[in-house]
Amino acid sequence: MITPFKAVIGDTYKIIEARLLVAIHVRFGLPVTLPSDLIAIIKAADRAAAYLEATRLAGFAASEARRFFGRPPKLTSSIEHDYLTPWPAEVGQARYLDRFARLARD
Repeated sequence: MITPFKAVIGDTYKIIEARLLVAIHVRFGLPVTLPSDLIAIIKAADRAAAYLEATRLAGFAASEARRFFGRPPKLTSSIEHDYLTPWPAEVGQARYLDRFARLARD
């Protein structure tokens, strides 16, 4: 769940989040409980994504984002250009639907 949502509902989100994670894991054939080292990697990736979302999309200053999410992730120029340049809505929609169709076939 996104950080602002967690702040609005308080600690209750932990119960909801745990139930959602179990359902997602069961649906996609993952273990219900993940190893702690994998959880740490997921949390680090989530913080990095939150930092980028805050600074690239939500208008946070870098100093403000660091306070909430820690240091910015180190990115290659390829990632900066290919993955962090926003698409027009039509492009995002088309790419999403294409990827969904491919995943649904498998």
